[in-house]
Amino acid sequence: MVADAGHRRSAQGHLPDHAIGADQRQLEPGTDPVRADSGGEGPVTDGAEPGNVDKTKAAPVTAIIGYDTRFYELLPKLFPHRPEMKNPYEANAKLAETVAFRNGTLQGAYFMLAARAVGLDVGGMSGFDNAKVDAEFFPDGRIKSNFLCNMGHGDPSKIMAKLPRLEFEEACTLI
Repeated sequence: MVADAGHRRSAQGHLPDHAIGADQRQLEPGTDPVRADSGGEGPVTDGAEPGNVDKTKAAPVTAIIGYDTRFYELLPKLFPHRPEMKNPYEANAKLAETVAFRNGTLQGAYFMLAARAVGLDVGGMSGFDNAKVDAEFFPDGRIKSNFLCNMGHGDPSKIMAKLPRLEFEEACTLI
C-alpha cells in the first residue's frame, strides 16, 4: 500500500501475515497511491466521469487503485530462494499484464475491506478517464490505474442503501 504517489511500501511491513489477503504467489503487483485532492478539485476529479464528479469532490481522500506492470522486477526480493520466478513474466508481457491486473485488483479489494474495517465509508469507481489519471500520476507508464476509491465519512442521508444481492445458487454453479 502507498502513503502517497511518491512512496511505495508494502502493507506486509505493517500487518501480521495472517491479516493480509492472498494474491497469486504473493506477487504483490498492486499499488494504491492515496491522494487527497485539496478542496475536492484536482486531476483525479478532472478525470472522473460526470456522474462521479460530485462524489469525488465530496470525498476527503481518493485512492487510485493501480497495478505495477513490472512487478516481476521485485520478485528476487520477494522470493530470494527462487529469483528465477521473475523470468516467465519478464519474457511474456501479456502474461505479466494479466497477472498484474488480476492480483492488483485483489489487492485493491483488500484495501477497501481494510478501510471499511477502520470505519471509513468506501466507494469504488471505474467511471473515470484512466489515460488522464495515468498521465498525471504515473507518467513513466510502469503503474496503471485500475479503479478509484473514494474514502471518508459519508453523509448518512446520501449513502445508498444496500441493494439486493443474488442468492448463492444464482451467482455460483457447483461443478
